[in-house]
Amino acid sequence: MTTPTIDIELSAPVNLRDLGGIPIEGGILREGLALRADDLSVITDEDAQALVDGGLAAVIDLRTNDEAALTGRGPLAGYRVAYHHLPLMESISAGMPDGDAPVIEHVGMGEMYARMVESAAPQLASALGIIALAPGATAFHCAAGRDRTGVLAAVLLLALGATDDDIVTDYARTSPNMPAILERTKPTIGALMARLGFDLDAMAAVTISEEPMDIAMHTMLARLRERHGDVLAPLRAAGLGEGTISRLRERALA
Repeated sequence: MTTPTIDIELSAPVNLRDLGGIPIEGGILREGLALRADDLSVITDEDAQALVDGGLAAVIDLRTNDEAALTGRGPLAGYRVAYHHLPLMESISAGMPDGDAPVIEHVGMGEMYARMVESAAPQLASALGIIALAPGATAFHCAAGRDRTGVLAAVLLLALGATDDDIVTDYARTSPNMPAILERTKPTIGALMARLGFDLDAMAAVTISEEPMDIAMHTMLARLRERHGDVLAPLRAAGLGEGTISRLRERALA
């Protein structure tokens, strides 16, 4: 069954940033290779034009099928920008905690990220290949630009030789943006959750642990090393080759 569309409220992204400037093997990641973002399907026409003028060549959409069906590609569909839909979860309910008025714990989030790397390794490997071969900048996004986007950013930075500390620092930069992110995503995520049968009043009672959110990324990296030795092992098993990693590193330092 197709998810019904809604009246879409366009707005500027509030968690968009270029990964340029992060130390990687051999130097500093240049600007204009990879951008991470919150939902790019509901940006304004002006923001779409600015991204294209800045060199955007490809978009990787990490949202679920239901999310993508709700809003489509948005204004960027009107430009010559390649679009790749690589959902990292089957349903957004996979990221919802259980229980009455639960607290979202960052350790639990990190464990979910680790499972995501394992279960969505083919999509993540494909995403790295797209970034390696795109003729310009690639932007990747989910809804908030934190969880699924943070997982792809982490494996990209690992492939480029960044340290854990720098990966965690980038991930944690989203923390101050969370109030604006929640406000921006409320119209679309709220409508989708209602149509999927979730109790929005119960969801409103969910609280987030006051511990630093960087715990989640530290946990993901630790769990994957405990289970695989190499964080990128699931992606390598899914087809990520040294040729793609070499191409990424060449482009990142050019």
